[in-house]
Amino acid sequence: MKAVPGPARPTSRRAATTPAARRARRLRWRLTALFALTSAVGLIGLAAFALHSDDVATRHQTDNNLKLQATEAMTELDYDEDGHLDVRGLLDFMETDCPPLTVFSANAGELKAVRTPRRPCVRARLTDVRAIASTAVRRGDTTMSDAHAENGHPLRLLATPFTGPDGDTMGGAIVTAADTADDQKSHRELTLLLATGCAVLLSLSAVAGHLISGRAIRPALNALQQQEAFLADAAHDLRTPAASLRLLAETAMGDSTSRTDALERTVRLATRMGDLIDGLLTRARLTAGVATLAREPLRLDQLVEAVVDETPTDGHRITVDAEPVVVNADPDLLRRAVTNLFTNALTHGHAAGRPAEIELSVTPDGVLTIDDAGPGVSPDLAHSLFDRFHSGSGSTGLGLSIASWVAQAHGGTLIATGSPLGGARFTLRLPTHDR
Repeated sequence: MKAVPGPARPTSRRAATTPAARRARRLRWRLTALFALTSAVGLIGLAAFALHSDDVATRHQTDNNLKLQATEAMTELDYDEDGHLDVRGLLDFMETDCPPLTVFSANAGELKAVRTPRRPCVRARLTDVRAIASTAVRRGDTTMSDAHAENGHPLRLLATPFTGPDGDTMGGAIVTAADTADDQKSHRELTLLLATGCAVLLSLSAVAGHLISGRAIRPALNALQQQEAFLADAAHDLRTPAASLRLLAETAMGDSTSRTDALERTVRLATRMGDLIDGLLTRARLTAGVATLAREPLRLDQLVEAVVDETPTDGHRITVDAEPVVVNADPDLLRRAVTNLFTNALTHGHAAGRPAEIELSVTPDGVLTIDDAGPGVSPDLAHSLFDRFHSGSGSTGLGLSIASWVAQAHGGTLIATGSPLGGARFTLRLPTHDR
């Protein structure tokens, strides 16, 4: 369970992502794209509606202004006793040529301009003005159209027909014009502003969608990773014991003289496999959050002494110096953590062929220290010592990882440093019980 120099196995947390993780990430990007697409459709729809409303409102306002000007001008038109159109009242009414008003008189089906602006603020082409006046007289109703001024500016033309002296036939039409260049410029600025706003909002929406989708699939991704990690642990750790059991069984069947020895080794190997399976299931339950902590006040010193008494030491020299201390912890999980640390020291805390020298101490501040005289911890593996598979010497790599998880779950810590005995020191620190 404890790391010693040797070939490391490629099981870092930054290893290549699993197929399930890749599928989950692809799902996250699809959810992000769907969120962004939905937002884009909504934003584009709102922007198009806003632009259309602005264009319609601006056009209606321009047309209403032109109609008002034409209506006011018509009140100043009159006919003399001979039935000729009299525009003197209009000339007195119109002090300037802005807005430009052009008056056409209809005689024998032909239009004749009887009043044209001398210095108009908007210079419309005479052909366009005459054409819209002819259309208004022919239809007998107000007519509007778009045109261009002599300087190329866009114009809005409006022609309003008026009746002749008999009150039944069309006597002519008044044409007025408005320059819409400023309105179109404002519309383009609004379009640019909305496009920029939509782009910014769409970017924020995509980022928010990516974060939300990540939070949404994180539990599923964690569950998939835990499941695949458990399967990898089980496949890795049970392969060798299962093959050894088969080999021992075949040896016992074929050679009766070594049957007793093979059966004894089979029992030890089966016990080891049971411990492996128990450790795998415990780690899987802990990482999945299924195992809950049943905290209660307990004597850490008594628990350590019980673990030492119940664990076969096989002639190793064990020294226990435990002072009374009460901690808040789950008895079963804490016992497993202490057992794993003690077994680790028994297994790796000595040189080959020599008994282990292990010292355990418990202090009143809730600290358990286990020292051994083994080869110690390699500095290259110290940072990943408590990760699964990061052990060595044929051990599973689960014991230390479970002990570390138990310490963290109880709000404590587990660290590995050098020991005064020349080997490794494991320090488990737990919060004490507040009486």
